[in-house]
Amino acid sequence: MQIFDRGLIRQRRDRAAADFGANDFLMREAAGRLADRLLDMAREFPRALDLGCHTGQMAAAVREVGADRKIGTLFQSDVSSRMAAAARGNGKPTLCSDEEFLPLADGSLDLVLSNLSLHWVNDLPGALAQIRRAITPDGLFLATIFGGETLRELRTALLEAEAETTGGVAPRVSPFTDVRDAGNLLTRAGFALPVVDADMIKVTYGDMFKLMADLRAMAETNAVIERRKVPTRRATFLRAAEIYAEHFSDPRGRLTATFQIITLTAWVPHTSQPKALRPGSATARLADVLQTKEVGLGEITPFSKKPS
Repeated sequence: MQIFDRGLIRQRRDRAAADFGANDFLMREAAGRLADRLLDMAREFPRALDLGCHTGQMAAAVREVGADRKIGTLFQSDVSSRMAAAARGNGKPTLCSDEEFLPLADGSLDLVLSNLSLHWVNDLPGALAQIRRAITPDGLFLATIFGGETLRELRTALLEAEAETTGGVAPRVSPFTDVRDAGNLLTRAGFALPVVDADMIKVTYGDMFKLMADLRAMAETNAVIERRKVPTRRATFLRAAEIYAEHFSDPRGRLTATFQIITLTAWVPHTSQPKALRPGSATARLADVLQTKEVGLGEITPFSKKPS
């Protein structure tokens, strides 16, 4: 199933690579949070990959928090040859490859990191399965992706404005995964011990057009195949800016933009990992552990609802 134009995504990343460092605040923030998670892991990873490395924000974050001592060799990869070339400036071995077709041998890595890149993959379950196969048993996968609440304000303003000015709507903001689906995808791909959580990052702007300029500079503009192919009317954008200001401005008059960052943590299965016990195998009563009295089903207690 083809949702995104991968060729267009590559072109936009190539175009954004030269000045990406001036507009990478979201990538740096999310990379820092991933690097902090890595510090919590009581082990080392001899061979690691930063998948979708942009211009090297993940490697920089790992170094800044001191997590580089846990990694032997960190390889970098990006679908954009220009971004990969820029990332190579940090001295890490770097290649250009597509997340949908990973050139990796089975069990060749101990850790895969991916920072705000996999949300552009058409076949996310397939990509996750490839990543799982590339990681050695008991290896770790850590990633961030944009969640479903991302840019909800911009989506609302553009859809309402387009409906008013043209009588119809087209996809304006890319579809994103929600938290529940992300956990299911990890399990479906064969990962063990999946953990998924989300954070909201609020950014304020003077106007809607500055937000759109930032998204363009980050190569995060609409790449949905079914997007409108003709230029948008000026009246549509002006009306969208009015709707945005009317409904999503703070007391200072600045516009709020929401970015939901979903963090994925999972391990490749191994016999040493803890496993859930089968139902009925408990050897201790919960009431004993809590030092309280066990109440049977249907038994009347002081907290039972009195019959009317």
